[in-house]
Amino acid sequence: MTEAAARGRKNEKVGVVVSDKMQKTIVVEVSRRVPHPLYKRIITVRKKFYAHDENNEARVGDVVRILESRPLSRLKRWRLAEILRRGTQVAVEPEELEPEGPPAKGRAGQR
Repeated sequence: MTEAAARGRKNEKVGVVVSDKMQKTIVVEVSRRVPHPLYKRIITVRKKFYAHDENNEARVGDVVRILESRPLSRLKRWRLAEILRRGTQVAVEPEELEPEGPPAKGRAGQR
């Protein structure tokens, strides 16, 4: 029996990166669809996991697979296994953010 097989399989989850603002850490949101315990209607349950990203490869919007690991910090118990799909990056030009004309004088909406 190999050492990896003796320890058993690691738990893995697939989710979307919602934050990459920390160094070597990403926040992954995993969604599950489960029936409500009382009403039996299918609801979406979301949970956030902090995962270790050694090379800062993942970006917001990427779909990633994370693997369970030993505790790396107070919140991090997962590590990035692979990036399954890259998210779309939308660039906004500074000219698009500014208003086109001078601001209106007086009160807005005065009749």
